[in-house]
Amino acid sequence: MKSILLNTIKIAALLLVIGLSSCEKYLDIVPKGKKIPATLADFDALLRDEYGNQRMDITQAILLLNDKFETSSNLSYYKLYNANYNWDESADRIAFNNSDEGTYYNAYAAISTSNLIITNAGTATESSDADRKQLIAQAKILRALNYFVLANYYADTYEEATAASKLSVPLILSADIGAAYTQVSIKELYAFMLKDIEEALPDLRAQGATILHANLGSAYALAARIHLQMGQYAQALSAANEALKQNDKLYDWTEFYNKYKTQIEAPDQYINAPSPMGYDFVENYSFRHGVREYASTEVNIRTDRATRFEQGDARFNSRWKLRTVGADTYYKSITIGFYNYGGLTTTEVYLIKAECQARQDDISGAMNTLNAVRVKRILPQYYTALSAATVQDAVKLIQRTKGNELILGIMPFADMRRLNKDPDYARTLTKKENGTSLSLSPASHLWTMPFPQGAIKNAGNGTITQNVNK
Repeated sequence: MKSILLNTIKIAALLLVIGLSSCEKYLDIVPKGKKIPATLADFDALLRDEYGNQRMDITQAILLLNDKFETSSNLSYYKLYNANYNWDESADRIAFNNSDEGTYYNAYAAISTSNLIITNAGTATESSDADRKQLIAQAKILRALNYFVLANYYADTYEEATAASKLSVPLILSADIGAAYTQVSIKELYAFMLKDIEEALPDLRAQGATILHANLGSAYALAARIHLQMGQYAQALSAANEALKQNDKLYDWTEFYNKYKTQIEAPDQYINAPSPMGYDFVENYSFRHGVREYASTEVNIRTDRATRFEQGDARFNSRWKLRTVGADTYYKSITIGFYNYGGLTTTEVYLIKAECQARQDDISGAMNTLNAVRVKRILPQYYTALSAATVQDAVKLIQRTKGNELILGIMPFADMRRLNKDPDYARTLTKKENGTSLSLSPASHLWTMPFPQGAIKNAGNGTITQNVNK
């Protein structure tokens, strides 16, 4: 496989020469120069590298969902962007995917770092046994988190009836360059992720050294996410409840809106308020960047996507504002800073819990859990507690909120793929683009992304089979 050891992992197990440098003042790491990792601090610096290991690029999934506004110039220049954004089922995305490799290589770089730590940190010096075990456990959570993204990007969604017979992604357990690997089944990969979490839990603590380090809350949150994706609602609910024991805080977006109300509501003003969704966001279990690891504004939102937010949604109104520039009209980002697109938060866990309650016929409990989130989002003059008469109605209401709350992360994409397999929830996306009506079927092959050409052509010590035809 084309070197999976980009970014931080330019290594061969015992032949490591790594520059350990500070990526963010927040982490307060002193550059150590080039050396072979030996102390626990050396290994720990690898885990917390933000540029390589704490960043997840899922651009094509966001484009496919039309969860962002894309410029006509980008669509014209990037053929893969256009194919996904405009739902072109005739496009040969495999041929186009010769440069959009960030999702694949970022994830496997972080996995390689995890493998290095898991294999070697047990003998790290200048540490206690408990601290060594904790770091290894944190590496296992990081590895499982990256495999979840890969599995829900490059392979079909989990279905119990077919999971054992369909291929997922390469399962790599070594940081060695040229290590052998196997492209395992979807069932095998999900079992591996859950095994990583189960093995990590006894050695994790309530808090890590930084928000980049996995803790008990993030481990249980990830377990809840994986079990939900597998349709294992009882297990997902149990894990969600354990995560909420560690942190059940919700950010009050109505307060944020009122604090910045004047500039938010001022016509033709696009002043950026500070993003509250950074390292110290009260909802964080763990933090990971999206495509950008630097302070920035968010991407802009399509006008038709904006209509799917509830009226009076302070979270949406605080982040985007309608703007027209030339021929383009969109919702412009009006916050700046850092955003936890790739980590795990209490909001996701609350909404996992709500869906699991509904699936187990506790509809009133599900609505109470959903409304606990909504009351912190919807401005009082618009807020009404939601109720549902059926499981299907409850799940649809929960998913509406979840898709909006977790926009620009992997879960709206993963959830829609999962729900598209169920006729009660499958949904065809529609839009008009330059006067042409377009649609995306729940059964479309576009819901699975093709492996990049670099991975296929340079497969290394293993083989990779594409999971889509184009």
